[in-house]
Amino acid sequence: MVPTSDVPGAGSSPSSDTLFVGRVIAVGIAAGLLSGMFGVGGGILIVPGLMWVASMEQRRAHGTSLAAVLPIAVFGVVTYIANDHVNVGAAIALTVGSLAGTLIGTAWLARAPKRLLSLSFAVLLVVSAARLLFELDTSREHALTVGSAAALVATGIVAGVLAGLLGIGGGVVMVPAMMLVLGLSPVVAKGTSLAVIVPTAIIGTWRNRRNLNVDLRAATLVGLGGAGCAVVGAIVADRLPDRASNLLFAGLLVFMALRLARQAGLARRQPTSRRLPQ
Repeated sequence: MVPTSDVPGAGSSPSSDTLFVGRVIAVGIAAGLLSGMFGVGGGILIVPGLMWVASMEQRRAHGTSLAAVLPIAVFGVVTYIANDHVNVGAAIALTVGSLAGTLIGTAWLARAPKRLLSLSFAVLLVVSAARLLFELDTSREHALTVGSAAALVATGIVAGVLAGLLGIGGGVVMVPAMMLVLGLSPVVAKGTSLAVIVPTAIIGTWRNRRNLNVDLRAATLVGLGGAGCAVVGAIVADRLPDRASNLLFAGLLVFMALRLARQAGLARRQPTSRRLPQ
């Protein structure tokens, strides 16, 4: 039985529950729009949104984000498959590693200090910002070999750990790895990444549900809102200069990273201040 204190809105007034739902939907809409506009995974936007806008506890925000990524990934991967933009061999190798990594990440999420989660996510945001500023050479696609498959399995493990621990899909790791190792085009790498994220999010959400680290109602609202708005964001992206939009979004990610790092610093000092004489 889930404790009442772990359920958002439990014991609260209808008006406060309505406010919570409204904030969660707003997070989904914003994450979907920005995800579609800038070609990044929704998780790096959903986690801070749930924490800062919906006032969700940090571990629950990470777990809820991973669940919310699922409908967004399903919605997106259908289009990529229809256009033959998924590399099946790479997807299988990455999934093998990602599922194993997700089990590790969700176990760590249940025990990791919140300060570590904040700092880890801040680093991820900075890496994502840096990725927006560089283009990788994908002029020639390479065949999948035993060596490259092993490299992708290892990449999948890292992506799975990040998914389970930080509530992201893992595309920030998988996409550049596929472009470097196999020379895949960005569109095929993104489609393959989404195909891997689907089973990863399912397993991760199942584990987080057992650990009481996910709000499925909030995840559904965020995911469905994000999936629909991602299409709108993609349309808007066609009218924006790539370089300018990437610079603006990279700046936003760095700002969020600094805020998370500051939050982690305040959390570190808080226990000490409590021990000071009043």
